Amino acid sequence: MTNDYSATANSEVVVITSGLPRKPGMSRDDLIATNAGIVKSVTEQIIKYSPNCIIIVVSNPLDVMTYCSFLTAGFDSKRVFGMAGILDTARYRAFLAEALNCSPKDIQAVLMGGHGDTMVPLPRYTTVAGIPVTELIADDKLEAIVQRTKVGGGELVNLMGTSAWYAPGAAAAQMVEAIVRDQKRIFPVCAWLQGEYGEKDVYLGVPVKLGKNGIEEIIELKLNKDEKELLAKSSIAVKEVMSVLDNMAVSAK
Repeated sequence: MTNDYSATANSEVVVITSGLPRKPGMSRDDLIATNAGIVKSVTEQIIKYSPNCIIIVVSNPLDVMTYCSFLTAGFDSKRVFGMAGILDTARYRAFLAEALNCSPKDIQAVLMGGHGDTMVPLPRYTTVAGIPVTELIADDKLEAIVQRTKVGGGELVNLMGTSAWYAPGAAAAQMVEAIVRDQKRIFPVCAWLQGEYGEKDVYLGVPVKLGKNGIEEIIELKLNKDEKELLAKSSIAVKEVMSVLDNMAVSAK
């Protein structure tokens, strides 16, 4: 631990976890004013000492803090993204494994959209050892798991009295490893969209290829009508929070 940013000089990858932890009864939106100031300050110090780094944001509210770091850094968006989808997918897979009495290692899944109550789990792209999950579990049980995944972060906050730390740390470590070892892994991350999925100027969780250059490709899945509608709703919710940050910046000038 250090507050001396010169000790981090010439880092290849920097993970931002700084910020006030979420507390019981507190929405992610409540955190914006305080954490935006922290993330902005941290990003300014990071780019001062490591101008060629890749930034991974973990601070909440995730989507808007990633946006805050992106605006502050002035980097190409492929070098500033957020950790959310890997964590959310891990929770989704764990709940499914519990229901199916199988190993979560055999479950492959994709989650998209905002990090929070508007996330978009995609059962159509969820498989167990290659078998579509819809063939193994009843629709009502699957829907209950999807809903539990959406509020999984809040469930943990209420149980522990603070934000989760182990699972987010493990998820961020996977992303760092994929970058520094140029593994070209396919992960859901919070990425800056410029027309992909019909969305523009918004940070949303989407599947990407991660390698030494950061986001090397945004993968566009062929979503059906219902999935597109859910993603569009999630985008609207994220943009509303992003606009809160934009308005704060305007009023501060």
